[in-house]
Amino acid sequence: MLQFSLLNQDGFARRGSLQLNHGTIQTPVFMPVGTYGSVKAMSPANLNEIQAQIILGNTFHLWLRPTCDVISHFGGLHNFIGWDKPILTDSGGFQVFSLANMRKLTEDGCTFKSPLNGEKLFLSPEISMQIQTVLNADIVMQLDECPDGNSDKHTADKSLELSLRWALRSKNEFERLNNPNALFGIVQGALFSDLRAKSLDGLMQIGFDGIAIGGLSVGEPKPEMQRILRDLAPILPSDLPHYLMGVGTPEDLVFGVSCGIDMFDCVMPTRNARNGWLFTRFGDIKIKNARYKMDEKPLDESCNCYTCQHFSRAYLHHLHRVGEILGSQLNTIHNLHYYQTLMSEMRQAIENQEFNQFQAAFYENRNRGIE
Repeated sequence: MLQFSLLNQDGFARRGSLQLNHGTIQTPVFMPVGTYGSVKAMSPANLNEIQAQIILGNTFHLWLRPTCDVISHFGGLHNFIGWDKPILTDSGGFQVFSLANMRKLTEDGCTFKSPLNGEKLFLSPEISMQIQTVLNADIVMQLDECPDGNSDKHTADKSLELSLRWALRSKNEFERLNNPNALFGIVQGALFSDLRAKSLDGLMQIGFDGIAIGGLSVGEPKPEMQRILRDLAPILPSDLPHYLMGVGTPEDLVFGVSCGIDMFDCVMPTRNARNGWLFTRFGDIKIKNARYKMDEKPLDESCNCYTCQHFSRAYLHHLHRVGEILGSQLNTIHNLHYYQTLMSEMRQAIENQEFNQFQAAFYENRNRGIE
């Protein structure tokens, strides 16, 4: 089940509501990534405290470990991981893309060696739908082929045509399985706007519950990603949610919302947190730097997350330097709280018809630098 309601619009920026089987989420929304069924360094209680509305699971990795048999035994991913809010699962397509040296791609699907033990495995649109039905994610993604961001036009065209054929097979299998959740199609086409439009048109003819934009943030220059989003903004369907996959920085999120994107996911806030790279309203902090050794201030004095309300930069610097697990947890709480706050502020700005003013103030603050 999926019911999308468009509540407000300011330019292309959209404020919406997305009703799913495990709850309703407010958009635009950022989804923390839980690759193996766990958002790294965060318990479900932590995720609730930062007001995460939906998380992402990774079909490919959950298929390999703990396996579908285990998750099926628990009645789906929600029960297995103790999370009662919505979940989106990707199809495994990006992971297959990342195994370029270990795979063989055909019309039927992709044969590849397991990165765990070298076992020969096969993933097709039908198998991806079967795995995601066992996972019982609220939003399921079609299997697609993700071409290199710098692919030539001929290669990108062949790839998107394959992805469209796989999109139809994904939908047919999704319906055969009577999956009660929502299915999104994925726009491909590399850096060619006419191919992106062609891909979108093909998906609309098949019919999906939402439209995702894939194949960006895979090595292409940032201005090229922004150009594609600008070109897609006027032609994305107004009655469906729009999801930009695997993006990105705070600046990427604000730019994406300005182009009509409703949903985002990225490992950046959690991965950077574990590496001591922290996002704040006034720029980024690399907490390992010696300048923070005696710093009594919180990461961001305007932030009300648990980390900023209780701990100094000096303490976080110490935890990072000695490799304490608590440091990764506190840093992750802060980064994800910042991302959730940013999305909430954008929702409010769109409601107030003040998104342009918000965007200008956001860039001014981020460029100000840390005191």
